[in-house]
Amino acid sequence: MSDERDDERDAGRAAEGPQPEPIRFFGTTWVAHDGGYALRRAGMAVASLLAAVIAAYLLRFAYEGLQIGNVGPFLSISVVVLFAVASSIAFAKAWESFSRRPAPSSDEASLKGLKAIGFIGGLIAYFLRCLIEAPGEKLARAEYERARADHTRRRGTRTGNPAARRPKRKKK
Repeated sequence: MSDERDDERDAGRAAEGPQPEPIRFFGTTWVAHDGGYALRRAGMAVASLLAAVIAAYLLRFAYEGLQIGNVGPFLSISVVVLFAVASSIAFAKAWESFSRRPAPSSDEASLKGLKAIGFIGGLIAYFLRCLIEAPGEKLARAEYERARADHTRRRGTRTGNPAARRPKRKKK
């Protein structure tokens, strides 16, 4: 019976304090780089590069469709420039999002359509970031370590449960 209570107390202590934020496709393996972290990073790098190549190939078909439709050079060049600019903006915004959270009043909502058009840039940013670390790991690690330090600092300044203290005796 006491073994069960000890296990419950140990589980309570383990759940105590801040918990790491899971990263999409990586879970919390980024904390200790365990649980197939390296394999996941390599797999996600390959998958994002493959998706970018397939998307570029499909865009090539769309461009050839414009050529077959004989829409004229202005529209053909405009489409290429639009995808190039949208991809570069999507790349920059995706790369930026791996290192800092967007401000609540930022222009992220207004750029959703542009980032959707330039999705190839976002995929390339994801690929390149997977070569370095799990995308968003640096940001999540900084936030997690800050939360752990704050928790340790707050727990260290306590002297015990104030409700369990005995009232002080008055001197006569």
